[in-house]
Order: sequence, then structure tokens, then C-alpha cells
Amino acid sequence: MRFSKTVIAVAATGLVAAGCSGTEDQGAVTSDGAVVFNDAVPTEEDNLSTFAVDIDTASYEYARDSILNGRLPQQDTVRPEEFVNAFAQDYEEPDDHGFTVTIDGARTPDWYVTDDEPSHIMRVGLQTKTEPADERTDAHLTFVIDTSGSMNDPARLPVVQESLHLLVDQLRPGDAVALVTYSDEAEVLQPMTPVSDKAALHTAIDELATAGSTNVEDGLRLAYQTASDGYRADAVNRVILLSDGLPNVGSTEHEDILATARDQAAAGITLLCVGVGTGYGDQLMEQLADNGDGFAVYFSTATQAKKLFEQQLAATLAVRAKDAKVQVAFDTDMVEKYRLIGFENRDVADEDFTNDAVDGGEVGPGHHVTALYAVTLTEQAADGFANATVRWLDPDTDEPDTRDGDAGIAAVDVDLADASPRLAVDLVAGAFAELLRGGDYAQAIDVTALAEHAAELATATEDADVAELADLIVAAAELMS
Repeated sequence: MRFSKTVIAVAATGLVAAGCSGTEDQGAVTSDGAVVFNDAVPTEEDNLSTFAVDIDTASYEYARDSILNGRLPQQDTVRPEEFVNAFAQDYEEPDDHGFTVTIDGARTPDWYVTDDEPSHIMRVGLQTKTEPADERTDAHLTFVIDTSGSMNDPARLPVVQESLHLLVDQLRPGDAVALVTYSDEAEVLQPMTPVSDKAALHTAIDELATAGSTNVEDGLRLAYQTASDGYRADAVNRVILLSDGLPNVGSTEHEDILATARDQAAAGITLLCVGVGTGYGDQLMEQLADNGDGFAVYFSTATQAKKLFEQQLAATLAVRAKDAKVQVAFDTDMVEKYRLIGFENRDVADEDFTNDAVDGGEVGPGHHVTALYAVTLTEQAADGFANATVRWLDPDTDEPDTRDGDAGIAAVDVDLADASPRLAVDLVAGAFAELLRGGDYAQAIDVTALAEHAAELATATEDADVAELADLIVAAAELMS
């Protein structure tokens, strides 16, 4: 699908959400400052929806931190797909290194009534197989650490140091770590060092200190050079950027910095972007992850870092699918119109679904990807009203593979209360994102009912993350009033 989009020119980013005056929706931003978000698409005009997968969660994590600190997130940092990605799913795992494709849904609840008046919410879920920690491929990791003056904050460099100490203790003897720092200039603090020499790595981490400006480009170039020097063909080779993402010296043009990530990704060195601290450069970090065949996360506390580096380590480091894309085909007789919620900046032309030169998303073991659609079904709707296909490249051979799944009418034509609780959580998370970023689709969402439903789901799932989501919705509603 070439998404039907609304484009609005804006002069500045607002902090306004649904029900408040201010700038319009900022789901994606064009190079000239215009904002773009998906509109409902009649299937008679285009019945194919094609996008690159995205496993980023930074948008939700940053929004959570902002709200807990008493402010709404900037609207152009809110991406619904990343809110949904932040929560556990209930998809069946595959038996191999491919994907399962799950399609389910529910009738649109009263509290989620948007301008396109969809009759149903449809969920497309992808899942890869979990990899036991002891089966993980060895990793050669080059950390590039922002030590500029802007990182001189208790929520920034000290949290980075504690996170790195945690990670070194978590890694295996076959792994290796290098440390590169940057401020005015970049330098190699610790060359590629086997984790068996933990003492040297811990000592180098303790030596991190802040000073000077933020030369992201120089830091990344030296980090990639260090990773290239320590490259091991049978290992995961990854650069991990820890930064507030706000360059102010060297090249500050995003395109110059992104070009470095693209070139190195083609050489087999992937990127993980870890945003830290309040007010960080979300747009650069997200684009770097997309261009560097990686993904973006965010944390501001040692507890959040512990969850990432200890609990999610294997899925964070390994790659099970390269350039993964999804194409959903809607039956024109059974579906009147559809709207993809989020993924505005992951749009792929329909004809490029099988074009391996067009970048997709990278997915690790045990990862899930969820796409929500607001759809309007016709009276003729029956089994097979939609088909979803995921296509990816094997990370070792670059050979393409596909999996697909059909939409059964019985799996979507149910009340939300009778649907999967995880589907309900996904819709609440996606709707919350739409509220925070504002725009036409947010205006009709009932925030009070949304908060009440989130609280009910927290009890039903007994999930602390869902309970936190419910609290965040209440807090955000107060900030909006």
C-alpha cells in the first residue's frame, strides 16, 4: 500500500494531546517539517498494506519516563507500534527459525470510536522462536558511549556505567567487548577484550567521565572501525550506542550520520541504539536503528537497564531475520476500508515487498511484532477476508523465506471482552499512543473509559507492566486537563 496519509505543515513540536488545542498529529515527520499519519484506505483504491517490521520500544519507554516526571511526551516522539511492542504477547512460537503468523481481533469497543468509524480491530502478530541463553551465538560488542557534558546527570552516565557492569557480568567467556567514548572527539577506551578478562572491562567502565561537546558522527565512525578490527565471522558483531542522541559538533546532519550506519550494516555489523536520560534526541536514535539494521530502546533507571541487559540479552544481541517486511492483502468484497495504526515511517511500496534491495526490519530470537488495523467489514465478510505474509532474509545465507496466515471471521467478530486479553492490552496501548500524539483520530477516544479498561486488564493479566500502563493513562489524563 502507498499509505493514504494526512500531511500537515508545522512550525514547532507541541506537547498537546487529545482534547487540547495545539499542533496536529506528528506520527511521522518529513524532511521539510511536515507531519504525516495514516488515514483509512478504501480497499477499492488499494487493498494491499505493506510495511517494514519494527521491534523498537523506545517511544513507549520515553513516554513513560516523561509522564512519570510530570510532562507529556513531545508528540513527534509517539509511535503507536512501539507502544504495542512494549507489552508481552500470546503468540505461538514456530518450531524453526522462521515466524508464526497470527491474525485475530474484536469488534470495535465503544471507547475507541475514531473518525473512520471502523467496525473491527484486527491484530496481525509475528513471533520468532525463543533461544535458550546457553545456545546463544558468541557476541563481539563495541559500546560507543556518549561522555559529553550533556551526559553529566544522575539519570545518564551513572546509569550507563551500572548497566555496563551488569552486562559484563552477564556475558559469557566466548564474548568480547570494546569500549569507545566520544565528546569533542572519539577515542578507544578499551580495545576488543575477551569477557574472561572482566577486571579490565570493569576498570575501564569505572573510568568513564563527562566533558565537552557531542560528536556522534566521530564516535560512530571510530566504533565501527573498532568493531571491524575485532570482527569475528562466526559471532554476532554489534555496535551499541548509549547516548542522549543530541549531536552538537562534527556533522550534526542526520543524513551524514545515517550513511555511516547503512554502510556498516551492509558489512555485517548491526546496531543497537540505547537512549538515556530525559529530553534525548529520539528522531536520530530511531533513524539510526532503522538504517543500522538494529532497533532502539530507552531507559532512565538502573531497573529498566537491568531488564534490558539481563532479562532480554539473547533476543537483544542475535538476529534471526533480516529485512523482514509484511504485506496484508484485504479482500475487496469483504473489507470496505482499513487503517494501519502506526508504522507511518515504515511504509514500503507494495511492489517492493519482494525487492531485497529495499530495507526491512531485523528481528531476534523470541521477539514479537504486532500490527493493529482498524477495519470496516462488509456484510459479505467471511473466512479469508485478509491474508498476511511476512518475508525475510536468512541472516547467514541471505536466502528469502516467507510465512503467511489467513484471517478467520470467528477470530475477529467477537466482543473485546471475549477476545484475547493481550489483544485488549495492545488496543489500549495503541489508543493511548494516539491520544498522546493528538490529531483527528484521537479526538473521539474516551480517555476515562480507556483508563478503566486498562485497570481491568491489569487485574485480568496480573501483569505489572499493564498495571503501570493503567497508571500512566490516569497520569497523562491529568496532565491533559
